[in-house]
Amino acid sequence: MHPPWAGAARPYPTGTFESRLHPPPQHLDMANTDTIAAIATAPGRGGIGVVRVSGKQIESLAVAILGQLPPPRHAQLSLFLDDSGDTLDQGIALYFPAPHSYTGEDVLELQGHGGTAVMSLLLDRCLALGARLAEPGEFTRRAYLNNKLDLAQAESVADVISASTAAAARAAVRSLQGEFSASVRELVAGLTHLRMLVEATLDFPEEEIDFLQKADARGKLSVVQESLAKVLVVARQGSLLREGLQVVLVGQPNVGKSSLMNCLAGEEVAIVTDVPGTTRDALRQAIAIEGVVVHLIDTAGLRESRDAVEQIGMARTRAAIEKADLILVIVDSRIGLTPEDHVILSQLPAALPQIQVFNKTDLCIASDAAATATKVAAALPVGQAAGESRISLSAKTGEGVERLRKKLLEMAGWQAAGEGVCIARARHVQALQTAQTYLHGARDKLQSAQQLELLAEELRLAQNALSSITGEFGADDLLGEIFSKFCIGK
Repeated sequence: MHPPWAGAARPYPTGTFESRLHPPPQHLDMANTDTIAAIATAPGRGGIGVVRVSGKQIESLAVAILGQLPPPRHAQLSLFLDDSGDTLDQGIALYFPAPHSYTGEDVLELQGHGGTAVMSLLLDRCLALGARLAEPGEFTRRAYLNNKLDLAQAESVADVISASTAAAARAAVRSLQGEFSASVRELVAGLTHLRMLVEATLDFPEEEIDFLQKADARGKLSVVQESLAKVLVVARQGSLLREGLQVVLVGQPNVGKSSLMNCLAGEEVAIVTDVPGTTRDALRQAIAIEGVVVHLIDTAGLRESRDAVEQIGMARTRAAIEKADLILVIVDSRIGLTPEDHVILSQLPAALPQIQVFNKTDLCIASDAAATATKVAAALPVGQAAGESRISLSAKTGEGVERLRKKLLEMAGWQAAGEGVCIARARHVQALQTAQTYLHGARDKLQSAQQLELLAEELRLAQNALSSITGEFGADDLLGEIFSKFCIGK
């Protein structure tokens, strides 16, 4: 597949050598001088509530509410006053002058009692004095625009807040501290050096390939590719920690899907009866396996039915399958795969990973053990070892369920989380994969002396893809999408 610029006379950006290597940042949107305010604590009642204000009007706003501007970075007990001078509340005022604040601007935090009414009154007072209500994520966005955080660190702020397991929280903190960004910047530095060699060769064509060979450009490119592959593995682990795994349980009615759901969840989240078709709607439950959140979705049994409600349930089952990361096909081990099971299997997306779970082994008597093993083996494709993606278990007794837990993570590509795992997002993984593709193209172009300009373009695009992770190269619409998902006040 040829890139759209293939064949162009000079596809890389024109300009000076320095400007081609270090183009101006594209993430700086127009300066926003508004003073913003928001309640920074969670909605509802609490012992303490915080109103956060950031911008250039902090001094006048502080004088109006507190009677004075508090000393920098010192907690000061203060009365919070309304426009008539009456007390709204009493609490702690903290002032952080620019640039030594979260946003890089003057910041005032008013810590009062956490009642909903008093917090609303305090926020309204700030708005009446000229501040405006902050948009979702606007405080963190300003921190990014004022170079207090890069984009990956800014995203990790939201990830720390939303982390649902201890492993995810630790990984998010590592990203917030800049570990993931440092890895990306190291890759960018390696690419910058490579681009310097190629651009110098373009500016001094009499040297050409000999110059690149003497500088070992191919070896340097290999080092960058190997480093990128390692970062990509870590990013995929971090993305799995953040996003979790969507696992859908499918099968015929009464094969034990709900029983297995309850066993994995460790509680009675689904109704279990001997009546086929008991589950009419998709039931969802989140569990944690080695710090990874697994979203289990128990679905209505797939079969021919004239029951209108059951048909709706089966339609929702098929919708859940389309969004799944992995499918558990539940089979009654006493019967094995039936023609109806094969119909279900034929309807599943071919590229979607699946595990066939032969349930109810506790109901198989000893004499049936060999027959059950034969049924499991018969279900396997030619050339695949038994047990590789098929598991026999009993949801009733729990036998074999731990093997299933491990197999779920294995099929998802999870490796035991070490201290080096940082939280990552799907866009980070995609950017790394894009950079990897461009580097493969660059390696091909490096073989030919006639394609140096295309080589320069491949390296530039790879660097842009990597820089988009930290926000050193990006678009304002990407920023809007990212920060709109933050909570207000953060």
